[in-house]
Amino acid sequence: MTGGHTKNIQHPDALDHLTSEHSVIVCCGSGGVGKTTTSAAIALAGAMSGRRTCVVTVDPARRLATALGIEQLTNTPVPISSETLELPQGGELWAMMLDPKATFDSLIDRYAPSKQQAERILENRIYKELTSALSGTQEYMAMEKLYELVEEGRYDLVVVDTPPTRNAIDFLEAPSRLVHFLEHRLFRMLLAPTRVYLKAVSIATQAFLRTISKVAGAEIVDDAVAFFQAFEGMEEGFRTRAEKMSALVRETSTGFVLVTSPRQDAVAEADWFAKRLHQMGIEAKALVVNRTHPMFVQGEELLQSLAATHLADAPTLPDGEAGAGSAEGYLESLLSLIPPPVHTENTAIVTDPDTIFELFLANLLRYQLIALTEQHTYSDLAAHLATAHQQDPDIAAGSTTPAQRPFAVINVPLMTEDVHDLEGLEAMARALAT
Repeated sequence: MTGGHTKNIQHPDALDHLTSEHSVIVCCGSGGVGKTTTSAAIALAGAMSGRRTCVVTVDPARRLATALGIEQLTNTPVPISSETLELPQGGELWAMMLDPKATFDSLIDRYAPSKQQAERILENRIYKELTSALSGTQEYMAMEKLYELVEEGRYDLVVVDTPPTRNAIDFLEAPSRLVHFLEHRLFRMLLAPTRVYLKAVSIATQAFLRTISKVAGAEIVDDAVAFFQAFEGMEEGFRTRAEKMSALVRETSTGFVLVTSPRQDAVAEADWFAKRLHQMGIEAKALVVNRTHPMFVQGEELLQSLAATHLADAPTLPDGEAGAGSAEGYLESLLSLIPPPVHTENTAIVTDPDTIFELFLANLLRYQLIALTEQHTYSDLAAHLATAHQQDPDIAAGSTTPAQRPFAVINVPLMTEDVHDLEGLEAMARALAT
């Protein structure tokens, strides 16, 4: 297998390490790989281990609420309870869905020097447009809500279900973008007209605004100026908070989990995201591969024994050729020796032992071939992530911090049906753990 055998970097207790040694887990991945369900299952696993856990979904999909058995999620965490869900003492599961506007409104109330100033902002047309349509607002408010939940200290573990990968980068970069915006010359110019000691700048600003008024209309410009002036005195609070949020995602208590499926496009997206994280100084702690076919037989030796006993002219796998590519070729060669089953209208239930075994062996080989092909799809990514994890400065320096565990690949088997309730989530949580 290119990049080394995936099974060599798997750890049976990887999920326990994630949920017990981190206060924040951020799940990232492309759309359609089961990221929302994985986030909920990880949160449930945390609750099942005795931790007070909250899962936050940023993606506006309603699947999480459905799986948790409640009507809808709101911007305030709600407890999840069920007669079938038995949690140990201390274990609690809470869930919420981000409401960017409600989160932004609460920030205005927090930082406005007076109730009157807060009302001026909340009623301003520019502010209403900003909170409902401006790109990036949702991502920033998601980071703000995460920071709020951590700062409150009510939960032992907060699990975040981020938007699909490209938007997840916006989620991580939102605090630094806000800091840059607050320091931008234009923002300061729009605050300047009421400051007497900046009269020279004010004159230049007024000229700039008159030019904009001819294009956008004086009423919109007046609303914009009123909006920015209403923020006067609040920018420092936003800046300080944004800097703390940016630091939060880089703390060792925050663990990033890449979620993918054994498809080339999903793995490529996960690889792109891992490289962007690395550029930001962040290394993923685990890779969760959803909907994988199980390896019924670990190692090629048993397959060789079966083939040698029951198939004439069965080849052997040469020593030193146990990689995924050669193993796939070996399985294909074995399959070619098994005659396809004959289907006729008169075919009855197969009773001949040799035929039954041939059918069983062919089916086993096909599943092994599928599983090996899937492993081959993400083995390079897994090896790359493991190497990057080991090169983390703390690990390279010999840190024995519990959070600095070996990188883990967690395979979640293809389930018989989609996860749509707490029972299914519990089954997935146990699959993640084992």
